[in-house]
Amino acid sequence: MRRSRLLHIPFWATLVFLYAPIVVLVVMSFNSGESAYTYEGFSLKWYGVLAQNERVMDGLVNTLIVAAGSTVVATVLGTMLAVGLARHTRSRTLDALALLPAVLPDLVLAIGLLVFYGLIQLTLGVYSVILAHGVFSMAFVAAVVRTRLAGADPSLEEASRDLGAGPVTTFMKVTLPQLVPGVVAGALLAFTLSLDEFVIAFFTIGNLEQTLPIVIYSMIRFGVEPQINALGAILLLVSFTAVIVGQRMTKIGEARAQD
Repeated sequence: MRRSRLLHIPFWATLVFLYAPIVVLVVMSFNSGESAYTYEGFSLKWYGVLAQNERVMDGLVNTLIVAAGSTVVATVLGTMLAVGLARHTRSRTLDALALLPAVLPDLVLAIGLLVFYGLIQLTLGVYSVILAHGVFSMAFVAAVVRTRLAGADPSLEEASRDLGAGPVTTFMKVTLPQLVPGVVAGALLAFTLSLDEFVIAFFTIGNLEQTLPIVIYSMIRFGVEPQINALGAILLLVSFTAVIVGQRMTKIGEARAQD
């Protein structure tokens, strides 16, 4: 019993280490003082200041556009990649190449994409970041969907083809309903990865526009402002909302797949 109780110490210490800074950030976002480190009373004024900061709002809009667009690209391509690797090939080389963007350093991938955009003479902007984040997140979506696909029953697909259904019909009506929880989980992962990704966006967005992580970086180089705490609290709320919605959609997808 003593040993088991001692094992709880590193567990709770890890939780405190991970979540205490988040709690402090949320509390300090309601600080009435001018300092980002000293709590002087409850106030919502920094949320008002944040709402009036056009640079932050523009960065937030760009980030949401990039996250939404890259999530669509990564989810579609990642799902197709997972199905192709699991059902139509057994090549370890292709498996390794498919997961390569997930293990490559962000800096290497960012420089490679920048050089590629230069070779094809693509003007940098929000859309170039959408493509870059889509490529980066596609590997994560493929890994999640493939894990879900490993638990799917292939006999249902065989029965569908035996009954005369074509490949597209079989995929849409048999395979995809079984993959909905994995697809939703992969999409959420792609969205959150794009939401706070900095290095790839910094290299591929150009000079005319900025995503929110780039804006935050430029703001905290000379110290953390209180409105940054408010911005962090808002992003935390967005992340929690996405997770809750994703869990709800996953349960609905599992229920439909069982039906």
